[in-house]
Amino acid sequence: MKAALSFVLLLLCCFQAQAELPDIRSVDSDLTVPALSEGAPAAGKRVKHALAGWKGTGVYNVLYLPTDWKPGVKMPVLVELAGNGGFTSKQGDVSTGVPEGSNLGYGLSAGKGFIWLCVPYVNGKGDEIAITWWGTPPTYDPQPTLKHLREAVKSVCHDFGGDSSKVLLCGFSRGAIACNYLGLYDDETAKLWCAFLPYSHYDGVHKWPYPASDRDSALTRLQRLGNRPQFICGEGQNPKPTEAYLRPLMPDADLTFLSTGFLNHNDAWILRPSQARDKAREWLRRVISAPRASPRP
Repeated sequence: MKAALSFVLLLLCCFQAQAELPDIRSVDSDLTVPALSEGAPAAGKRVKHALAGWKGTGVYNVLYLPTDWKPGVKMPVLVELAGNGGFTSKQGDVSTGVPEGSNLGYGLSAGKGFIWLCVPYVNGKGDEIAITWWGTPPTYDPQPTLKHLREAVKSVCHDFGGDSSKVLLCGFSRGAIACNYLGLYDDETAKLWCAFLPYSHYDGVHKWPYPASDRDSALTRLQRLGNRPQFICGEGQNPKPTEAYLRPLMPDADLTFLSTGFLNHNDAWILRPSQARDKAREWLRRVISAPRASPRP
């Protein structure tokens, strides 16, 4: 009872502090995500790209090859998962739920030094993009999404020079939850990543409408993290409940908790200069340059 009361008080403090923060629109953006282009992937282009097994379906990735990309040269990869579609906040923040609506990877890299791959969630039949959560209600089967995710990482490394030892998973809102729920769902998927950047929400902090969103199930997935680093950020005081959840469980883990400094539930904060973006980029440089940590402790 005492622990539950403390958690409620923490949430109330978070809401009050968040109301005093600036809107992202009060800061001019210094980055613009490139428009989608037609044709084949190339340096500096952002294109829709369907995997071989999904051509002819409604399932596609959005692939950006950085301006300094060259054939045959290995590069780290930022794999990104979008938030739920159909979201609009009172501040005018919008989430479309499709890969082309994502911003984190471009803001982190500024379009250089990293291949940026925005991946979809797939419906239960495996032939359309799931705009909300993954799979199809009420089962929300993640297997079609996991299969596509693994194939997408394999393809970007084989076909476009992605460095399989330096693949980082990031995501916004639904995508932040999915960093662990999908990214650590099983050993085969969990071994793909060198690090994680979930922005706004975290697997196991709250229950959601899909199966196995409870804390015990989340802890089973979390055991697959091992020694790998996570940069856990969110609008306002959003990271505080996650930190309160994780620190007692993993006091020695390589976890960074940080507020964006804005009130918005919107991944476009990363397209604007801020101390949070500086710290995220610094963290990214550290984890990419360091030897890869183990998937298990």
